[in-house]
Amino acid sequence: MSAVVLGLGSNKSLCNKNKVLTPDKILDKACSELKKHIKKLRCSSIYITKPMYVEEQADFFNMVVLGDYDGSPRELLNLIHIIENKYGRDRNLETFKGPRTLDIDIELFGDITVCENTSTDPLYIPHPLINERQFVLVPLLEILNYSAESIIDRQKYEQMLAKLPDQGVRLWKSSRKH
Repeated sequence: MSAVVLGLGSNKSLCNKNKVLTPDKILDKACSELKKHIKKLRCSSIYITKPMYVEEQADFFNMVVLGDYDGSPRELLNLIHIIENKYGRDRNLETFKGPRTLDIDIELFGDITVCENTSTDPLYIPHPLINERQFVLVPLLEILNYSAESIIDRQKYEQMLAKLPDQGVRLWKSSRKH
């Protein structure tokens, strides 16, 4: 069993059976899906974030989840892709770093490092951009306030966050359960 941290983001609604799922509702549903596979799942608050990399798009709704996973990193990535697809993500039709209904990244997987540079489905753990993403670090530190996970070095992520300029991350919906 490994402690895993996942970053979730959405900035595009999904029309599903004459029903519109807004980005915040997509994140709620993704958390429900993840809870079926990740034990002791704790969800951060939802934050609104200015887009990075491709700036001409809607703001993102972002959050982090933390829990225990009993499988391999590759199995978790496959599960993530299934959940992303269920909520409208089609990597073949989207702009890289552009708008998407759901993006789930593996930020941390226990204390292991993975570097699988395959052309079809690369996997890097820890996430190589975690140190430049306030939208991951802010909710991660929030969730660590309510966690006894000793494997995660809180001070390390506090120092990463302290080095970043303000990236426009603001609380949107506070989590009532950690």
